[in-house]
Amino acid sequence: QRLGVDALDLTQLHCVPSEVLQRREIFGWLRTLQREGKIKNFGASVESMDQAQVCLAQEGLCSLQIIFNIFRQKPARTLFAEAQTKRVGIIVRLPLASGLLGGKMAKTQKFAATDHRHYNREGKAFNVGETFAGLPFEKGVELADALKAFVPEDLTLADLAQRWLLDHDAVSTVITGASRPEQVAANARVSKLPPLSDELHKTLSRFYKTEVQQHIRGPY
Repeated sequence: QRLGVDALDLTQLHCVPSEVLQRREIFGWLRTLQREGKIKNFGASVESMDQAQVCLAQEGLCSLQIIFNIFRQKPARTLFAEAQTKRVGIIVRLPLASGLLGGKMAKTQKFAATDHRHYNREGKAFNVGETFAGLPFEKGVELADALKAFVPEDLTLADLAQRWLLDHDAVSTVITGASRPEQVAANARVSKLPPLSDELHKTLSRFYKTEVQQHIRGPY
């Protein structure tokens, strides 16, 4: 009533503890809300692929919001095929790994005390995977700098990172942050860029397997 709508188009659980998901009662409550006409669809935002699998098993699930980016490629291998089969949309969060994949950070970077990149850098406040995709910050800067060697001349690293995401058919949409209007425009234009080459996709996959995945911390 406060929103002035008859029903919510999509209601998502957000990072519900695994033990609560596994009891499955919460999905029953969502189905009840759906039957009552209060919500049209429901989904879940999860931290790990184990949680994603619990949610995918639920009848009526419409969407899964996950951490997915060049530094965190596991979902493509373990989740996407089943999600497509079940027609569950994938909503990507942390597409730029808390800004690392923007390619403009230095190891000496300082963040405000209220910024999760400051107070959750080591996972002291919540899941460490929600900050820098679970990578130690200094290692993340090193890896982002190394990726610049693969960026085509007409793209930025941020363009590459976001176009890489959209090249996955299972991905429905991407939540990319922005602090200035020009960043919003730059992010939006990525959807009109041509897909990356198969060779570049293979290169980025090898880079992840050999340079990145062993450094990821937290539920994954």
